[in-house]
Amino acid sequence: MTDRSSPPSRPSQRRIMAIWLPRLAIDRWRLAEGLRPGQGSDAAPLALIAETAHGPRLAAVNDAARQAGVRSDMLLADARALCPELAVAPADPAGDRAALEALALWAQRWGPWSALDQPDGLVVDVTGVAHLFGGEATMLADAARCFAARGYAARPALAPTAGAAWALAHHGPERAILHPGESLDVLPVAALRLDPGTVLVLRRLGLKRIGDLSGVAREALARRFRNHKAPAANPLIRLDQLLGRVPEPLLPVLPVDVPLVQRRLMEPIRHRSLLDRVLADLCADLTRVLEARALGARRLELALWKVDGEVLQRRLELAAASRDPAHIAALFGRKLDDLDAGFGIELARLRAPWTEPLALAQRDLEAAAEVHGTSLAACIDRLAIRLGPEAVRRPVPRASHVPERAQQWIGPLEPERVSQSDLPFHTRPLKLLDRPEPIAVLYASPDGLPRRFRWRGAVHEIARAEGPERIAPEWWRERSTVRLRDYYRIEDGAGRRYWIYRSGLVDDGRGGAPEWFLQGLYA
Repeated sequence: MTDRSSPPSRPSQRRIMAIWLPRLAIDRWRLAEGLRPGQGSDAAPLALIAETAHGPRLAAVNDAARQAGVRSDMLLADARALCPELAVAPADPAGDRAALEALALWAQRWGPWSALDQPDGLVVDVTGVAHLFGGEATMLADAARCFAARGYAARPALAPTAGAAWALAHHGPERAILHPGESLDVLPVAALRLDPGTVLVLRRLGLKRIGDLSGVAREALARRFRNHKAPAANPLIRLDQLLGRVPEPLLPVLPVDVPLVQRRLMEPIRHRSLLDRVLADLCADLTRVLEARALGARRLELALWKVDGEVLQRRLELAAASRDPAHIAALFGRKLDDLDAGFGIELARLRAPWTEPLALAQRDLEAAAEVHGTSLAACIDRLAIRLGPEAVRRPVPRASHVPERAQQWIGPLEPERVSQSDLPFHTRPLKLLDRPEPIAVLYASPDGLPRRFRWRGAVHEIARAEGPERIAPEWWRERSTVRLRDYYRIEDGAGRRYWIYRSGLVDDGRGGAPEWFLQGLYA
């Protein structure tokens, strides 16, 4: 382990550069506020908080808060007891991940591919490219300088494996380089990327450094951690990854080409009619791009640059993938009613960050078939624009055998989180009542088929009956006193078919006599 410059590595020697961003969340917040290190409120104690079941908890702290004794993962109440002047701001894990992904793509300037080392690190394969930067030490210095220019504190390190590079970046000296033949025995066992529980166990065993593990028989460690399959809980797996004995696959970050079209206007426009014409042209251009890729847009973003530098943005989400330019232009038109063009708009850009596969379809050649009615997806989009996305709902299947719980209502833009396939041998009526209605049933025996029932004041003679179909209570959702149901499909003398059920059994210990209910009607 050294800091000295080294000759260019041969292509056969793999070299991995790990970049640790120890203050990623704080640096991103500071950049969003337009602050530089040590400037303004950044010099005061600051913490980013996240809501948990036990109250607000610190997700990240700056240097001033750390010097006051505040640490990450502390409860906000405990942190305020140590540092009463602590300022807080909400954490944004999704934004931090998006920023890390953008930095991973930008970091490919040092190597052909890069990967995420969540939550605050990057891994770049720099095999055979160090000589392009004047050596490995110069390349590490360039990485630290470039990240500092973007407002991020970074600790880069170089090693033959990703595990060794991570260990140097987190627990080694500044801009450390591990050459072949050198070891990391002096680093603590936490440098093996182990979880805190495993590190605590090793320290209680007297194994505080990586070199201490070599003094213990491998069979003894294997017996001690034989039930730990996760790499972060098994020091042997992490040690083999650090030394390159076992492969450690990494998922590279690949850039996504977002469909985008734009128009630079020769003269700024202020009138709505001209803006509508530009919007129609943008929608037509984007439709051609999407059609060439066999894609349909689910989310679209329109950005308008004004002469004074202000950017007006409008966002649109569709209920189904579409590339109909007229439909998209009409939806965006309703979002531009309150637009203030000021001194004029000189640039318009339309992009589709969320797309889905949409197969190409051959249009009907007959002129009479070109006039179509409004599709369901287009109708949902129009209602969502007029009434708001919360006012439109659609039913989707839900994983439950209880009929009244077998579906739920969600918004048109929400994905189906849980679904279950239809059970072909369990037929269901066409219409279910909002609530099962009680009925009086006459039967030959307590467990026999029903013979006659009274519903809404009318008596119905049962001509045919089929069943029962037994549905047990959902014990993980309901109380232990809930009774099972026996469903019957019945038909009366007039040919009308019903779906009824008996709630409970005789002497089941969960109530009195069984009760009957009517829940559905067949066509």
